[in-house]
Amino acid sequence: MSRHIYKSVLKFIIVAHVILFLAYFTPASFRYLERLGGTIVPILSREKLKLDNTIDLNASLKLWNRTDVQTITEWGAPIIWEGIFDPYDCDREHKKNHSVALTVFAVGRYLDVYLETFLVSAELHFMVALPVTYYVFTDAPAKVPNLQLAEGRRLKVIKVQKHSRWQDISMMRMRAIADAINDIRLTSSYVFCFDVDQLFVGRFGSEALGESVALLHAHFYHYPRDLFTYDRNPNSTAYMKLGMGDFYYHAAGFGGNWRSVLALTESCYRTILEDKSRGVEALWHDESHLNKYLWLHKPSRVLSPEYCWDQSLGHPSDIRVKRLLWAVKQYDTLRDTD
Repeated sequence: MSRHIYKSVLKFIIVAHVILFLAYFTPASFRYLERLGGTIVPILSREKLKLDNTIDLNASLKLWNRTDVQTITEWGAPIIWEGIFDPYDCDREHKKNHSVALTVFAVGRYLDVYLETFLVSAELHFMVALPVTYYVFTDAPAKVPNLQLAEGRRLKVIKVQKHSRWQDISMMRMRAIADAINDIRLTSSYVFCFDVDQLFVGRFGSEALGESVALLHAHFYHYPRDLFTYDRNPNSTAYMKLGMGDFYYHAAGFGGNWRSVLALTESCYRTILEDKSRGVEALWHDESHLNKYLWLHKPSRVLSPEYCWDQSLGHPSDIRVKRLLWAVKQYDTLRDTD
């Protein structure tokens, strides 16, 4: 090896070690290193890992087990992927003191087509180690199926108005969930809110619980930020200009403790009403408002697209497990048009 090549290699090794040392021991919360191929691997500093009690980070999470995906956000919240948690440790941590409310809207023909399948699959896979109360919001309570539920699990039906447009049904659920929190908070530590046209197919367990929980949208988790479908209308309260945002979150599933879900749903409802008063409708309705809220109020836990996968996207190598699937959409027959 020539002296010139030797010096170049030595210099590279020294610089690499200095970068790793600074990334691990400096007061900054984290550093990003670019691996060959472009995958971003975050390195969480020892200070953040041990001392920051404001983030929802279980000590048992093994964030470095997955180097093919991002496992922590810029603000220190874990991104939950298969391989970074032990399901038994998570269940043991939560089942002593915690219970979960699941809210789902089944209005109009959505009840007939999706609700029973959704609930049966939830009984098999959703928080099976914990007490769960299902809150079904519907315009037809008598049509809600009478299912045999496991011990510690129950179902409540709440009647809601059927709006003439599906967009209004989607947006007004924020108000209905906020109102239901008065009952939910008496029995449940956490709340998860789901769309009904989905199917649980794998564990969706206590590893997903946190103070404020958001879900990465399966269609956008590999996209650069400026290609996210945020609302770009400056007249909307959901407006996000280019350069804003962290991730694109899916409104088909979100949650947290009851206080954070109450804050989110009340805020989104207020901004939706403000838009409506000016004749404005956000691009993706409640999802646009949810994304704006979660940019301003960072979630403490983020779920990977394993937790709501669209089968039409195929089977990429980073999706090792599918936990919740999009059901086959029947928009033409199920949704009322404008």
